[in-house]
Amino acid sequence: MKFLFNNASVFRWQNLQKAALLPVILTTSMGVFAQEKPKDSTKLETLDEVLVRSVRVKADSPITHSNLSKEDIQERNLGQDIPILLNFLPSVVTTSDAGAGVGYTGIRVRGINAQSTNVTINGIPYNDAESLGTFWVNLNDFASSVESLQLQRGVGTSTNGSGAFGASVNVQTDAVSNEAYGEFANSFGSFNTRKHTLKFSTGLLNDHIEFAGRLSNIKSDGYIDRATSNLKSYFLQGSYKTANTLIKAITFSGKEITYQSWNGLEDLDKLENDRTYNTAGEYTDENGNIQFYKNEVDDYQQDHYQMHWNQRFDNNWSTNMALNYTAGRGYFEQYKEDAAFVDYGLNDVTIGTETIEETDLVRRRWLDNDFYVVNANANYKNNTLDVLFGGSYSYYDGDHFGEVIWAQFASNSMNTDRYYDSKGLKKDINFFGKGTFKLNDNMSLFADLQLRLVDYTIDGINSDRIPFDVDEKYSFFNPKAGINYKFNTINSLYFSYARANREPNRDDFENNADVKPEQLNDFELGWRHDTKNFRITTNVYYMLYNEQLVLTGNIDQSGNPVRTNSGDSYRLGLEVEAAVQIGEKWRLQPSLTWSSNKNKETIMEVDGSLVNFGQTSISFSPEWIASNALTFQPINNLQLTLLSKFVGEQFMSNTEAAASKLDSYFINDLSINYEIKTKRFLKSILFSGLFNNILNVKYASNGFYYTYDDTWSNAPQVTTMDGAGFYPQATSNFLLGMTLKF
Repeated sequence: MKFLFNNASVFRWQNLQKAALLPVILTTSMGVFAQEKPKDSTKLETLDEVLVRSVRVKADSPITHSNLSKEDIQERNLGQDIPILLNFLPSVVTTSDAGAGVGYTGIRVRGINAQSTNVTINGIPYNDAESLGTFWVNLNDFASSVESLQLQRGVGTSTNGSGAFGASVNVQTDAVSNEAYGEFANSFGSFNTRKHTLKFSTGLLNDHIEFAGRLSNIKSDGYIDRATSNLKSYFLQGSYKTANTLIKAITFSGKEITYQSWNGLEDLDKLENDRTYNTAGEYTDENGNIQFYKNEVDDYQQDHYQMHWNQRFDNNWSTNMALNYTAGRGYFEQYKEDAAFVDYGLNDVTIGTETIEETDLVRRRWLDNDFYVVNANANYKNNTLDVLFGGSYSYYDGDHFGEVIWAQFASNSMNTDRYYDSKGLKKDINFFGKGTFKLNDNMSLFADLQLRLVDYTIDGINSDRIPFDVDEKYSFFNPKAGINYKFNTINSLYFSYARANREPNRDDFENNADVKPEQLNDFELGWRHDTKNFRITTNVYYMLYNEQLVLTGNIDQSGNPVRTNSGDSYRLGLEVEAAVQIGEKWRLQPSLTWSSNKNKETIMEVDGSLVNFGQTSISFSPEWIASNALTFQPINNLQLTLLSKFVGEQFMSNTEAAASKLDSYFINDLSINYEIKTKRFLKSILFSGLFNNILNVKYASNGFYYTYDDTWSNAPQVTTMDGAGFYPQATSNFLLGMTLKF
């Protein structure tokens, strides 16, 4: 997957003009069309491309998707997490707990949360098997090791791991480099943010062997008070390559220590006048003064080990086998004021005649997990048929436990005692077969069948010291089909249908023992139009759900979103993306999403009675999302791009409560890239600048909403009250970088 530009880069029209005589199919990326040539049936794919074929689709597939190349990503890769780099893709909304894109970040596609977005790295599932979430902070600066990336919106094609329910992100790491190279990249910016990256490749030694790697360190104070990040990572790859064989051994790891900032702001006055205030770690000392615990941090390390063997037997047959082991271990630490001994399994303390029932303490809540994956698939193709079939097996073993590491009154605890302890085991087997059949020069058919078997058990007690036992088995059948029709060389139409089923996650079971799996029927209808100076893609989608697990708006003690089954619901939307060349130096690249996202019926308990709110908007689902890139290229090696993003108002509740409204916002960024080509020791020097939120807009891109029972002081009456919190994002800020390429 190679692409020439994105919303953050300048379209290389010189390259396109050279390729103008070749048939091309253009798909959009970040609101911009990226060039991807259809595969010639007589031309063999590179074995690096075979590595991710099982989870990706081609440019003319009837699957709605966008692509990013290594060059696209590098032009804005100044330390921010991958979700922030994807911000200008269609229908995408991103957020950052620390406010500046470093540390914990999140992404929603078509209003659907991260737990419903499937992520694979070289075809290996990356989503946490229990929470189903994706924690990019554990893979800091991973963008520096990405060869290409594909975002499929909707159900997409069959993929490994938990099924995609709103989108899938398929990441391919660095391909084998024939030539030796070295890179040293540094960036600095607002909030004392800095990134240092060192990359190398030996190139092919003896025409067969390559070693490559990366070391990275990112630090930031964050926009939010004390929302610091100290992130370290590495990527190492050893490859053996012949004409028909590619074997890769890959290991990568990320270590993160971030000061917690997932509490958000519930005080509306502070949101207006002291919006960087962070309540995490806040406590009152013995003199009644507010203090902040210095080590209120999240401390986690994740190590990945992958082995890939790609084999091509002839022009028709190829196979891929992959093995993976992921080890994760870490905790988050919290100061808890006036904690009850009984909540931690401790005895009250008696001093003289006084019985003490509460104490200040510091706790750590741990996750120690192992994740094993085996993937295998085979591909057969000729001039009319392209068939891929295979399967995967994964096994997850996760220990969840808590420790009290300090207490004002120690009670009967020992330093190694666990006040809660539970184990989660999950087995996931996936069989699939999919293929494209070319009926003639104009029409092709696509079919995809997947059988997924899930076995999930939990045993122990949860963090509230309540017995927590789960024993569930699921069998999911996920069929997909589509058609692509080319009217002529510049117009094509596609239609697809896909069904997806998805199991609840650990938090869903903890919050509701009767939680049900969710089901989605996804219909996609798209039109692609491509001429030399004007390109447009439109897509209409209708996503019909049964028991969709929607966000309630609330978050748990760890900052994770709480979900609930919503019965029948739907998402109906229109996505439009275009690229217009204006003269030789200017380009306009807009994208627009309009959607209607509705729960067909919402019933909730209010003041002790069930209330039917009727049809309501699904939480965190804005009706309008738009982006644009206005690019100016005065000379070949200089590009300036104005990036604009609009996100419409949205509710954080499923009852459309006024207190839960997130206001719309319109943000503008400016990206500058200037590269100096040299013929000496350095190949080039790239200067990059990213000026975010240049109009200094004060906005919140995320938040939470909750209800609670309140008893009036002057009446014995219980009334349902509501509250909300918001995650403020950074005002004007900048990042400046320089990359030396050897």
